Amino acid sequence: MTALNVSMLSRCCFFQSVFLPQGFPESVSADYIQYQLWDTAQAFCSSLSGTLATQASLKGVGVGDKEATVAAATVTWILRDGTGMLGRILFAWRKGTKLDSEAKKWRLFADVLNDFAMFMEIMSIVGVAGGATRAALTVHQARRDNMADISAKDGSQETLVNLAGLVVSLLLIPIVNDNPLLTFVLFALFTVLHLVSNLNAVRAVVMETLNEARLDVVWRSFLSSGEILTPPEANAREPVFNCETLQ
Repeated sequence: MTALNVSMLSRCCFFQSVFLPQGFPESVSADYIQYQLWDTAQAFCSSLSGTLATQASLKGVGVGDKEATVAAATVTWILRDGTGMLGRILFAWRKGTKLDSEAKKWRLFADVLNDFAMFMEIMSIVGVAGGATRAALTVHQARRDNMADISAKDGSQETLVNLAGLVVSLLLIPIVNDNPLLTFVLFALFTVLHLVSNLNAVRAVVMETLNEARLDVVWRSFLSSGEILTPPEANAREPVFNCETLQ
């Protein structure tokens, strides 16, 4: 074995010990690598889109503008709140007399706006939902009672991805700093890639237990063909996202 091969083998062993669970691949589920690759991609895209969003928000209140001051940024926030107050007064003045006769229309209009507002509030539960589902996936991936090891290595992988995202962000910010259109295009691109990667990540997981959706798929297959689907077959046919899951 040449010195180069020894060096490469040593590096691979080091990488595995730092970022992969002990005993890999026997200590994890068969879908571990495919899921982690897509999960890494979505985390990287999320890091970049988050950077672009933060940069745009800060620029919007005058950060980086030599002519902007703290007072100007404060005025911006005050104007935002003041505009909302003025809007409520104007709406009551213009439409107040029609609220009784057109109650159904304005009730629906109010509910639509309320749902949009709640959508913004939903973002606050992302951390809770993400943490809970990550725990369930860790249980699925563990094959040697090594949940803690898998969770720790997942954290190391995520940290490495975030570091890579920071490096790319440092290169990206000067490019988009004075180009709002490019910022929007890149944000949209990274958001789409983030969602696609997430979709592929969850589709890569082969759960070995039944939920309502997988039970329905298995039952319908049994009624139509008399065969019981295997876990990979049932997971492949499972609808990952539908309206019923939101009820």
